Amino acid sequence: MNLDNVFKKTRQISGRKNYIHLGRRKPEVPEGLLRKCNKCGSAIIAEDVKNGYYICPECGGYFRVDAYRRIDMIADEGSFVEWDEELETKNPLQYKGYEEKIEMLQKRTGLKEAVVTGEAKIDGNPTAVAVCDGRFMMASMGEVVGEKITRAVERATKKRLPVIIFACSGGARMQEGIVSLMQMAKTSAALKRHSDAGLLYISVLTDPTTGGVTASFAMLGDIILAEPKALIGFAGPRVIEQTIGQKLPKGFQRSEFLLEHGFIDEIVERPKMKEELGKILRLHREGCDFKSQEENEQKGKNSSSDEQKMCGGNESSKPAWDRVLTSRKKDRPVGSDYIRLLFEDFTEFHGDRLFGDDPAIIGGIAIFKDRPVTVIAQEKGSNTRENIYRNFAMPSPEGYRKALRLMKQAEKFKRPVICLVDTPGAFCGLEAEERGQGEAIARNLYELSNLETPILSIVIGEGGSGGALALAVSDEVWMLENSIYSILSPEGFASILWKDSTKAKEAASVMKLTAKDLKALGIIERILEEPENYNVQTMEPVTEALAGNIDQFLATYAKLSVTELTTHRYERFRKM
Repeated sequence: MNLDNVFKKTRQISGRKNYIHLGRRKPEVPEGLLRKCNKCGSAIIAEDVKNGYYICPECGGYFRVDAYRRIDMIADEGSFVEWDEELETKNPLQYKGYEEKIEMLQKRTGLKEAVVTGEAKIDGNPTAVAVCDGRFMMASMGEVVGEKITRAVERATKKRLPVIIFACSGGARMQEGIVSLMQMAKTSAALKRHSDAGLLYISVLTDPTTGGVTASFAMLGDIILAEPKALIGFAGPRVIEQTIGQKLPKGFQRSEFLLEHGFIDEIVERPKMKEELGKILRLHREGCDFKSQEENEQKGKNSSSDEQKMCGGNESSKPAWDRVLTSRKKDRPVGSDYIRLLFEDFTEFHGDRLFGDDPAIIGGIAIFKDRPVTVIAQEKGSNTRENIYRNFAMPSPEGYRKALRLMKQAEKFKRPVICLVDTPGAFCGLEAEERGQGEAIARNLYELSNLETPILSIVIGEGGSGGALALAVSDEVWMLENSIYSILSPEGFASILWKDSTKAKEAASVMKLTAKDLKALGIIERILEEPENYNVQTMEPVTEALAGNIDQFLATYAKLSVTELTTHRYERFRKM
């Protein structure tokens, strides 16, 4: 925005045309009307910023938002009811000048303390909310902040409400010493009880979220969202640089850094935050408008003709090696294609909360015929660039750990899990071994064997070795008729047993890796027919028939108790 535009805009708002001269003319404006962006240095109109989600109209930088304005941005109009407004700070260490500082901030901000809590509706979904306000001692967590958050979580647990906390904090409050430190344990313990009650906690990280807040409630969400470019970390960048004596890389500890390293699920722009929160709450709402059991059963009966058509598979004598080549075709539909056609409102979540986010595995929540489900897919990508980005669907340890995290989340919220298997095998690089590839796969087998929610796995392309099995310890395994599922690739089989990888074609015929072979062996339950030329353009009839069968699967397994479900899964593998 150039200076003349500033003059013009200012005159429109202020109605004034008088200027003062300080070397060159400058606008005389009411106090507080113009602001300078502390990120790009542009002169901006304060009212425009307030009406635009507190985002700089010139550079797109985010300004910090006070708690009540934040609530206005996300809550349905008139729905917010505040809790525990009367709580006020004491001075547990009798720190000199602390009480006077608190009193001064109370007058300046109109707040009693650095967090506002209460109940609200977001797109009609009731939820408990807690919003930190950085104007009050950088929203550091003292006794009252910890107490208000804990009370809000406890009240939400009793009322069976989800919890959303907007974190913005400099960390623990130094003036309250060890008392402040104890709030980390107190808030975390309350959230553990809330989680054990099967309730949802969404943590939203804003700029900055640091110190003891990062090391407690901020990073404990079932789902962790963040605003773009927010500073998030335990120790601040300045402290780290002083400690290690090195300059930190650009973007270190920003939201994008945490997404890349697997610690948050999604970055959400501020104008889209209410919509995203509303969708997540709806997907987790108890009693989410499911079709009745009778409707599901009737749909299963209606789809029986499709099932009969699909169960037998193509009885043609297509050679095994031809099916191997077909399963690897570049234009064959991949996991994301099935997600697009089978599910509604798919929301992808990222990261293993340990090291990174593996793009070889896509995972998230979605709606399938009015039911919330968790969907996990090994993803090859549909062109060379995507193949490379997705590592040709060869997952690393963090991919399997991400999948397990989402499956355990599904167990908590009683969502069925649907896995789409398509991998040549787990990635076998040096870094994968360093990060525990074997342990990650073993942990999935261990946990999935007793996961207390239905699991369906569908092999849509290649099912390579333990890398595929890590997503296929399930109640039923289905295969498309030209997919394969094997101990390793035919090339690897020939190389190990015959010391000649060129004999892959012969190996394929003896490995019993086709859908027909595996159904005869009792390894899989169902074969799904494909058109002769199977690609994205011809896949809709396949997914329509597949949807009917998935619907029947969910109706059948929903009837089982947890004990019946886990026993059935155990016995399924026990007899192999």
